Amino acid sequence: MARALDLLPEIKGEELQYIQAVLDGMSEMEAQKFADIYRSRRKNPQDILIFAIIGLLVVPGLQRFLLNQIGMGLLYLFTIGLCFIGSILDLVNYEKLTFEYNQKVAEAIKFGMRV
Repeated sequence: MARALDLLPEIKGEELQYIQAVLDGMSEMEAQKFADIYRSRRKNPQDILIFAIIGLLVVPGLQRFLLNQIGMGLLYLFTIGLCFIGSILDLVNYEKLTFEYNQKVAEAIKFGMRV
């Protein structure tokens, strides 16, 4: 059984627990393949924080575009981050937004590997 911490030492906390649950039941080779693909597609929470700050100050919704939430990105862009309130909430919740995106990425990779 592969350990998430050995394969992906850069992840931590809730994301680490989630990835360990995804890796359970995979062979070492499958787990390594999953880790390689996941590492290339996941978003780093610190990057999203930086883009949320840029989104607050320069281009509203930038962080939403990076998280593949095009509709919300456009809404933020045209409403100036929902009058800055949405942009400020994204600054506070950047880790949650990133984790939700990374969960979707992990599920897509896992589903793609099983087919």
